[in-house]
Amino acid sequence: MAKLHLAQVNIAKRLAPMDDPIMQDFINNVDNINAIADLSDGFIWRLQDEDKDEAVHVFQDDTLVINMSVWKDLNALFNYTYNSGHVEVFKRKKEWFSKMKMMHMAFWYVPEGYKPTFQDAKKRLDYLNAYGDTPFAFSFKSKFSVEDSQNYKAII
Repeated sequence: MAKLHLAQVNIAKRLAPMDDPIMQDFINNVDNINAIADLSDGFIWRLQDEDKDEAVHVFQDDTLVINMSVWKDLNALFNYTYNSGHVEVFKRKKEWFSKMKMMHMAFWYVPEGYKPTFQDAKKRLDYLNAYGDTPFAFSFKSKFSVEDSQNYKAII
């Protein structure tokens, strides 16, 4: 059986264009946040800026900031999100992004070495918004295991 890792997508709707002064402090923090992720225990892969052009076609919204990454497991992602320097920027999200009515973050398991696509991410977010937390797409609230995901039959 192949080893599985945790994939995540996180989308946010900007308050202004990226070149607007409102977004400047966010932009100034991106490299630091990425460096913290890159050095975090359990980090495997993250979407690079040059790969983000396709996102507009998949999500059909050019106001979204999209982040995708792969982690060893849920604990590694949790520790990066809430127990690293990332949390200081995370606390300031209302300065740059509007509150989204839909779920904006989804987790799922992928085979070791797999890099999730924008289509994968959209499918998981759509599923999470339609059916709530399931082993197919979930959030920190549910904490489904690899075994849960392997035994779940998604309605697709």
